[in-house]
Amino acid sequence: MLPIASPTLFDLDDLLGVDEALRDLERNTRQFLAKLPYNNVLLHGGRGTGKSSAVRGLLARYGDHGLRVVEVDRSHLGDLPRILASLGSGREYHFLLFCDDLSFGPGESGHRELKAALEGGLVGRPDNLCIVATSNRRHLLPETMDENRASRLDSEGQLQLAESLEEKLALADRFGLVIGFYSIDQAGYLEIVRHDLSRAGIQDFDEELAGEALRWALARGSRSGRSARQFVDDVIGRRGLEEHRGDPPT
Repeated sequence: MLPIASPTLFDLDDLLGVDEALRDLERNTRQFLAKLPYNNVLLHGGRGTGKSSAVRGLLARYGDHGLRVVEVDRSHLGDLPRILASLGSGREYHFLLFCDDLSFGPGESGHRELKAALEGGLVGRPDNLCIVATSNRRHLLPETMDENRASRLDSEGQLQLAESLEEKLALADRFGLVIGFYSIDQAGYLEIVRHDLSRAGIQDFDEELAGEALRWALARGSRSGRSARQFVDDVIGRRGLEEHRGDPPT
């Protein structure tokens, strides 16, 4: 494991439109830090809705309370037993084991190690560690038509899932807290643009600028907090060039 000297943090107050999701995530984190019962967390939702930013925001808000984040790429999930043993010795800290953009394609490994770490392994999870994963998929693993066709009704009319599909759903079910980050509407998108522009010192958010923001989101096929921040960066950059009379800095 390698330390990150200057991690990229995020202010949770700048994450708009996901108040309910943040409330549940932050409450669970406070339980974790207070050494009360807590749950491992799966954050799911569309791209750019703030899932990863929320985790970085937790580190910014609770780093002084002993919270640390350890990011594990899905290609290294096979090393989870060794990672858990190492983190369990650092009792002065509480660790979020962060798996970003987690999903598994056919034939990919690692989900069995993750399933055991969440619940069911002989070696228990350290009580100073909480697993937090983000994913665009609610169930993490793709479901095929063949698997759905293999599901059947038993003699009592109860749905019996195909064995392979049951295994896939079992992984997501082991996260005790599943939080959805959902797409925002047009008004919410424009409010994020307004907020980010204001934080950058730009107060003249008029109809013309709002129209530009909507066209920006339409061109990218995504009305999200990420699109809003990218638009704001573009506005700031363009205005900066105008102040330099169009000449790039040397």
